[in-house]
Order: sequence, then C-alpha cells, then structure tokens
Amino acid sequence: MAPMTVTVPELTTGTVGEAMSPGVITCLPETPLKVVARMMATYRVHSIVVFGHDDDLAPWGVVSDMDLVTALGTNGTAGSVAASPVVTTTPDETLVRAAQLMREHGTAHLLVVAGDTRLPIGVLSTLDVATAFAAEPGLTENFG
Repeated sequence: MAPMTVTVPELTTGTVGEAMSPGVITCLPETPLKVVARMMATYRVHSIVVFGHDDDLAPWGVVSDMDLVTALGTNGTAGSVAASPVVTTTPDETLVRAAQLMREHGTAHLLVVAGDTRLPIGVLSTLDVATAFAAEPGLTENFG
C-alpha cells in the first residue's frame, strides 16, 4: 500500500463574516439544561448564548455542547454552566485572528457582534473555521 500524503497550507484568507453562522439562539440564565439541550437539538447548534434580564442586550455567557455534556446528571441551569465572560469578535476580523482568540481563551465558539452597535449577529465555531480551512486553495490530498 502506498504511503498517505497530505499537504496542508496555513489558513491565510477569509473573514469571520464570511465563515460565521448568522443568527444567535438565546436563553436566560435560569433556563434548565434539559431545555438548553432541546434547543441545541432542535436548531442543530452547538452553543446557546445566555442573556441576563437587563435591557442592554449584552450577552452574559455561552453554553456549549461540551458544557452541557459535562453537567449531565445535575439539575443545572444555563447560568450555572455558561462560560463567562463571552469572547467576541467582529465580522471583519480575519479567521486567523479568530482562531487565535479561540486558542487563547480555550473556547470553541466566538460570539460575532456588529462593529458599530456591538449587538450579537452570529456565532463562529471551530467547525466554521475548519470548513473555511478545508476550502482554502492549495490543499493536496493523496490517500491512494
């Protein structure tokens, strides 16, 4: 059998706005984790943004699928497991910088906020970055 060869270039192009998933699914801190799980399953997402009761529309935290799995068997709420503070980025940020933010903060999801209003407009996940990376020109595959 011939050896497998894979040449992988660095992610060099693209912006958060081009790769992000638009829209934000939200809940309140007191939302039971079973409801959060149903939301993830219904909308086929890996994170839910937690907002408080104030009127400033600032996100309070993010519950990821891993947070949910870690808390299975508890009677937890979104607020009890959400990662906080929320790590944000803007649509015009490069994917390279977004990936760096993910590494620095140990998160798989960045909340994308509008540059002018800081209001949430989408989510960038590690899967979104991987999808953009896979689409980069210059990827050579030889699995034969």
